Order: sequence, then structure tokens, then C-alpha cells
Amino acid sequence: MAFEFHFQLLGRSFPVTPWVLFGLLGQGLFFMRFFVQWISSERRGVSHIPLAFWFFSLGGGVMLFTYAWQRSDLPIVLGQAAGILIYLRNLQLILRQRRAEGASA
Repeated sequence: MAFEFHFQLLGRSFPVTPWVLFGLLGQGLFFMRFFVQWISSERRGVSHIPLAFWFFSLGGGVMLFTYAWQRSDLPIVLGQAAGILIYLRNLQLILRQRRAEGASA
């Protein structure tokens, strides 16, 4: 027998399966990027995007992409695929800059 229960919200019933739990975890990681950015900015007193923002973005994006792929949800697959490329490129640029700064120090 498969694991499943239903979550009731505003008169609708949502089935909660292992894949839905996986998708919710991915969404939680994706949310954390906003949380760490907010905390970092508050501590500095200016808008700041910490490295953790990009790692949470990548982890959440990959999980949401996987979830959307499993559900054959094309709009989410395309949106997350584009985001994953952007997150990887930003991490590459940040790490390249840090290596350059470390070499010049």
C-alpha cells in the first residue's frame, strides 16, 4: 500500500505523497534563500546577497526541477531549468572572483 494522506486547505483536498513531500522540501530550500538574504542584509544594514543564497537557490531549484519533471509539469521544468543555469553561473563567477582575490592577497 502506498503512503498518502490528504491535506485540507480552503475547502480543497490535496494528496500528500512522497513526491509531494520531496517537492515541499525543495520549496523549503528555495524559501531559505530569501530568508538568508534578508538576515544578511539586516545585519549589514544594506541589501546583500550571501553565497548561501546561491547554494539554497541551486539546491531548491534542482529539487523543484526533479519534482516538476516527475509530474510532467512543463512550465515549472522550463522555469527551474533556466534558474539552475543562472545559479550555477553566479556561483562560478563568485568563486572565480574569490580565487582571484585570494591569489592577489
